[in-house]
Amino acid sequence: MKLIAWAIALAAAGLTPAAAQSPQAAQPQAATAAEAAAQPTVANAPGGSTAPANPEAVAMTATVPGHAAPTEVGVPRKSGIGIQEQVTDIGHYAANFHNNWLLLLCVVISLFVLGLLCLALVKFRRGANPTPSRTSHNTVLEVVWTLVPVLILVAIAIPSMRLLSKQYNPPPADLTVKVVGNQWFWTYSYPDNGGFEIVSNQLKEQKDVKPGDRYRTDKDGPPMLAVDERMVIPAGKVVKFLVTSNDVIHAFWVPAFWSKIDANPGQVNQMWVKVDRPGVYFGQCTELCGARHGYMPTAVEVVPPEQFAAWVASKGGTMPGAKPAAAPAAASAEAQPAAPQPATNQAATAQN
Repeated sequence: MKLIAWAIALAAAGLTPAAAQSPQAAQPQAATAAEAAAQPTVANAPGGSTAPANPEAVAMTATVPGHAAPTEVGVPRKSGIGIQEQVTDIGHYAANFHNNWLLLLCVVISLFVLGLLCLALVKFRRGANPTPSRTSHNTVLEVVWTLVPVLILVAIAIPSMRLLSKQYNPPPADLTVKVVGNQWFWTYSYPDNGGFEIVSNQLKEQKDVKPGDRYRTDKDGPPMLAVDERMVIPAGKVVKFLVTSNDVIHAFWVPAFWSKIDANPGQVNQMWVKVDRPGVYFGQCTELCGARHGYMPTAVEVVPPEQFAAWVASKGGTMPGAKPAAAPAAASAEAQPAAPQPATNQAATAQN
């Protein structure tokens, strides 16, 4: 009997840990799920992000305005040659002026000068001219080499002035965005849409962040250019940028838009774009603004107008002409039907 009692005790002792471990093993998974559901987003401040820290969550929202995956357009190419592909009318005009006129003119002038050098080396060398010429003036030649450079400069100046006129004489704007440079991040506010503001900081690489913090992925953009919050503008609309700075001189520039302008403290400069091609376009501050100047990228996402309206609503803004959502109390009050008046009151009113 004692042996049977010892056997039962040992069996009970051996089964108890296994029974106790099964609920405990499920607890970390439930706790992890609860923490993931309750995990707060990172504060929207310098160095922070309003996006979820989990990269998988960002991947799930890749189709949401502000989180689209970048394409080849608007992204710098390694070992690329020439001007980045332009997506604005001003950019197309400037690129054609540069590629089809300035470069061609430079090639012609270079070949002409090279030809003159070769002619001088061959025709006026010492072996062919043992007795040097005494000619000191040639009126025709002097007039030619004075007028030709003037005509060349005029031929360059006319399309240049047209380009400047296009850049600094904007059409009526459909949207205004205030761009403010800071050391070393950008803030974008939308005065036409309720005045909400977003803060844009560079996303760091995974090895440079703490566990759990958001880091850059390929869907955010290339290294050194991806940001946590992108500026979003509608496609096919004239967007006016009011550019200024809170501290030192910065420069706002997206190469695919062509136009670039300085952000000066105490001064508001103006720039405009009209992008018909949706996509994600990257740039950087191009004015030396301090120690972290190279870590101040710009990312602009161009979306269809319907998606832009949805993005504005997600940020708590409103579209021009749209009425803000009613307060919950007012909405509930409007939803309740009016209490009917007693019949006696109506009768008394009729008699009076």
